Amino acid sequence: MTIRRATQNDIPALSELLRQVCDVHHQGRPDLFKPNGTKYTPAQLAELIPDDSRPIFVADTEEGVKGYAFCLFKQHLNDTCVTDIRTLYIDDLCVDEHCRGQHIGRQLYEFVLRFARESGCHNVTLNVWCCNPSAIRFYESCGLVPQKIGMEFKLQ
Repeated sequence: MTIRRATQNDIPALSELLRQVCDVHHQGRPDLFKPNGTKYTPAQLAELIPDDSRPIFVADTEEGVKGYAFCLFKQHLNDTCVTDIRTLYIDDLCVDEHCRGQHIGRQLYEFVLRFARESGCHNVTLNVWCCNPSAIRFYESCGLVPQKIGMEFKLQ
């Protein structure tokens, strides 16, 4: 397996994996997530792929792309409250539902950590939905700890 930056040729595989992620979220929170949706359209992916401020990495196997990590550099320069550290935010990490348990996610995550270090980042952050306990367990097994908690009150 090779982990590399995504290319335009990866858009069909990325679209399928994005659908899988949306389905997991839809199963957990159908009040928020549509069935068979995707976070990005193919046209949006085509714009994101070359953007160095939003690197997308794929886990490429002999059978094709089996995972991805969508990342985003964050930095608050000259903020009156927050330090100007550089953070690499993992916007989305997915492994094909048929390949889970093969350590692809761990390899993607470790690749992102190396990339963040080489890019001069102070930390790597991400958000995980509480309705996805397997993702929470995975991130905890990678050594991540809660940084902040999002809370809600449903009105209906």
